Amino acid sequence: MNKKTIEDIDLRGKRVLMRVDYNVPLDENGNITDDARIRETLPTIAYIQSQEATLILMAHFGRPKGQVVESMRLAPVAQRLAEFVDGNVTTVSDSVGPEVEAAVKDLRSGDVLLLENLRFHAEEEANDADFARQLAGYGDVYVNDAFGAAHRAHASTEGVARIMHERGAPCVAGLLMARELDFLGQLLTAPARPFVAILGGVKVSDKIGVIENLLPKVDTLLIGGAMSYAFAEAKGYEVGESYFKAEDAPVAARLLSLAQSGGYNMRVPVDILVADRDAEDAQTTVVPFDAIPADKMGMDIGPGTIADYSTIIENAKTVLWNGPMGRFEVTPFANGTRSIAQAVGRATTNGALTVIGGGDSAAAVKQMGLDSQMSHVSTGGGASLEFLEGQELPGVAILDDK
Repeated sequence: MNKKTIEDIDLRGKRVLMRVDYNVPLDENGNITDDARIRETLPTIAYIQSQEATLILMAHFGRPKGQVVESMRLAPVAQRLAEFVDGNVTTVSDSVGPEVEAAVKDLRSGDVLLLENLRFHAEEEANDADFARQLAGYGDVYVNDAFGAAHRAHASTEGVARIMHERGAPCVAGLLMARELDFLGQLLTAPARPFVAILGGVKVSDKIGVIENLLPKVDTLLIGGAMSYAFAEAKGYEVGESYFKAEDAPVAARLLSLAQSGGYNMRVPVDILVADRDAEDAQTTVVPFDAIPADKMGMDIGPGTIADYSTIIENAKTVLWNGPMGRFEVTPFANGTRSIAQAVGRATTNGALTVIGGGDSAAAVKQMGLDSQMSHVSTGGGASLEFLEGQELPGVAILDDK
């Protein structure tokens, strides 16, 4: 990674303004169900506190669309953060204004202040210069540790850094951001071979840029999930009532043609688990990929595909996985995703670098208790996809180069 980090600059006695991604899931009672995004920032927070600096955290939650939504306040996040952090954690009722200014002035060495949900202000997503200038006024140093928001040019991810640059203030990566860029960067620059990418999920069109960018770089690209039915349609196979986006079939056809003309090894399933309905008590059977019954829906990859893909994965030296293999949230359709996760875990044990590209695949390995078996589980689904497409991430590009 060619960006400076908090370890490259002097933080002693400074006010550090840091963007974090605390957009964590809550249950119906407002309790956090997965605090991984909070815990992932703790090394950065601890390092900043060790430098006797004060810390102002900026975060968003949900999609309040520029309005104050009481259920989207960051109070549960602040409470959970306080359980992990040494020192005083305080909150305010807004992200800008007199209350914030007063709270910033009251901070002492090692203190942490969490600003209220940035997206209560429409100016955040609009990257409004005045809003960014207010935020920038709270810090001497800007740190971005929110990889999951780095693909957005928002006030807190791009605007603040641009304004702080104007006054000569450092703008650097946190330790989580640095780790994300290092792991994902290895995939695109010098991957150990064989390099295997596994792509699943629903929409081919969501991953077309990733597929086009990865095909020449990987040794094998494995396709699964609902998007595989677009490839079946493109091949002229019966897809029954399988869920996929009809507009994805021409995209899949173009990708199949690209793989064939370029001599790239892109694999689709050989068999599919089909069901009569999407339910826990569904009746299931396994059929060839080219013979899905007209009255059935594909819900998962079949045992032949699992065996085929698992062998390829276990013999790899670099593995990237983004997107589940089936509707893993429903028990009868979880086996494909679980089996592939286990194969990726075995690849890690065999010495491979294994990276889970955030989103649903990250949720799946965590739900199945297999995340510790991976080299790295990304905190950013959309950001990791755009990075793997070769796109420039605004929240990264604006940071100081080494």
